[in-house]
Amino acid sequence: LIEAVGIVLAVSFIALGLHRGGRFGWTIDIRPGLVVAITIPLVLAVTFLAMDYFGIGLHKISLGSLIIALGLLVDDAIIAVEMMVRKMEEGYDKVRAATFAYDVTAKPMLTGTLITAAGFLPIGIAKSVTGEYTFAIFAVTVIALVLSWIVSVYFVPYLGTLLLKVKPHDPDAPPHEMFDSRFYNAFRRAVNACIAHRWITIGATVAIFALGIAGMGRVQQQFFPDSVRPEILVDLWMPEGTSFAANEEVARRVERRLMTEGAVTSVTTWIGNGVPRFYLPLDQIFPQSNVSQMIVLTKDLKQRDALRAKLPGILAQEFPEVRGRPKLLPNGPPVAYPVQFRVIGSDPAQLRQRADEVAALMRSNPHTRGVNDNWNEAVKVVRLEVDQAKARALGVTSQAIAQASRTMFSGTTVGQYREGDRLIDIVLRQSADERGEISDIGSAYLPTASGRSIPLLQIAKPVFTWEPGVMWRQNRNYAITVQSDIVDGLQGATVTKELLPALRELEARWHAQGQTAYRIEVAGAVEESSKGSDSIVAGVPIMLFLVFTLLMLQLHSFSRALLVFMTGPLGIAGVAAALLVLDRPFGFVALLGVIALMGMIQRNSVILIDQIESDRAAGVPAWDAIVESAVRRLRPIVLTAAAAVLAMIPLSRSVFWGPMAVAIMGGLIVATALTLLALPAMYAAAFRVRREPEGAPVRV
Repeated sequence: LIEAVGIVLAVSFIALGLHRGGRFGWTIDIRPGLVVAITIPLVLAVTFLAMDYFGIGLHKISLGSLIIALGLLVDDAIIAVEMMVRKMEEGYDKVRAATFAYDVTAKPMLTGTLITAAGFLPIGIAKSVTGEYTFAIFAVTVIALVLSWIVSVYFVPYLGTLLLKVKPHDPDAPPHEMFDSRFYNAFRRAVNACIAHRWITIGATVAIFALGIAGMGRVQQQFFPDSVRPEILVDLWMPEGTSFAANEEVARRVERRLMTEGAVTSVTTWIGNGVPRFYLPLDQIFPQSNVSQMIVLTKDLKQRDALRAKLPGILAQEFPEVRGRPKLLPNGPPVAYPVQFRVIGSDPAQLRQRADEVAALMRSNPHTRGVNDNWNEAVKVVRLEVDQAKARALGVTSQAIAQASRTMFSGTTVGQYREGDRLIDIVLRQSADERGEISDIGSAYLPTASGRSIPLLQIAKPVFTWEPGVMWRQNRNYAITVQSDIVDGLQGATVTKELLPALRELEARWHAQGQTAYRIEVAGAVEESSKGSDSIVAGVPIMLFLVFTLLMLQLHSFSRALLVFMTGPLGIAGVAAALLVLDRPFGFVALLGVIALMGMIQRNSVILIDQIESDRAAGVPAWDAIVESAVRRLRPIVLTAAAAVLAMIPLSRSVFWGPMAVAIMGGLIVATALTLLALPAMYAAAFRVRREPEGAPVRV
């Protein structure tokens, strides 16, 4: 946050205060930047108060949201200060410049601020676990944006009258525009060329947009990235049905082996269940006798990554009796495995065969690792085949048979013992030497209706068989989830996309053979990402309606509102280019950034269109109004975009926020250029603007 504040301040001081002159040819007037600098702690302080009032804590999501908001909350202040500085350079006094800045910018800035805030609305109203997890992005950003507008409209003009310095000029000279420099003249010629060749400009814009859509298809998809915490979680799965004692013995050996690694600081082991939920997005493992989980704490991230790469080999070679899986803590809502396919059917035995076919196909893919399923291995059990005819003749009920076998092997609760505030069950069970072998079942006796006891084997026969140790259901149907890890450098969605065509062919063969009750569903990261994305997309229509309503209230024209509305997606080419060049995946957080980016782009567009309409209402010819409005709005639009882009630099290095920051940076750079060059051409084409000949009368 401090780094982002420093970057924004540097942009403000240099861009607003840089002037020709001085010893080295350029000089910096710190006063305009100082006005912006004072607004930052003021807005942040009030934002913290609002966060406390609404119960929003300071955590990773809210802190990242503050950095995002930082690049946006200075926009209004920069626009107001830039307007005051420019008018003072043109000959206005301080009070008149402040009044002019308020009159000209207050309403367009409010509309732009609300449009930007509306861009985050789908995050705030998303009804999903993912939406709940990222709600702070919406809340913090909207609070900061609204407060920044209030400060910029009421506090900044007043502060400007106290701190800004009027540039020396001829007091008798009338106010005049300051856009006749070499740079502005070059930009003016570029805008004139774009308007003169408007259809070529529009065609190029459409082509850039199409390239952006195509480029997004080449970006890897991601749900949420792994965290940068130093812990490694190690799951140890013994075969289903393993005793607690055998599980503990292996876990102890693994723990001693891990402690010999130099990168390991400590190893904490939970036997018979997963670690407690010490971290919100933790994927918890429920109590089972055949599972253990370890937290391996490493010295730093570099050693963590090196150890994580070694662990699969260590576990496979030195502990082949377990299915070991090292993994990192997640950064978002937990997903058990990056690649998962759910096989659903009605008959458990047939479903087991179908799932084995899916697992074999997944193992054939070179990018999958450690393919398994959530039903685990079948377990060997003893079943009693009861001769019901003999049992009825002797007056022995099925309940009596179950009671006798349970008392012998599992035990029957016959009472409770109170110790302090604890109740301890009193269990009646055969001693260990009388129930340790299967042959001991022959010594079990059953009561009959006559009051005598008979051997259990007289009416029941023990039979060995195999059955699933764990059975899962999905919507009341049996469901086996076949899952795997993936090689480093790829995303779960990429490998899922590779596997899906072959799995659809396998499913089609099942249906061709008449097994229509069995199907394959995509699960894992792709399914969770889809749920989160769907909850966000569900709020997009509301966002679009609010944005269009705000545009209509500001521009009072359907065609002009539609023109601004159409500029929203123009940044997609920059998003795709930035993600591809920097090799970042397009994840859920990046999706939120793209949705919010639309509001940022439309904010600049509405300010430009409003300026054009103001000039035309003042009697300026349409062509000149378009060109000169683009020239006058060049500096504030570029400055606000630069502040937003450069404020993302600290976030771009973050594993969690990096893709979002990169997407916003690339999208805003491209969209700003298209707003200043393509939007004037689109306006001229929409309203059939022609250059009026020299000397032609001006229509007011």
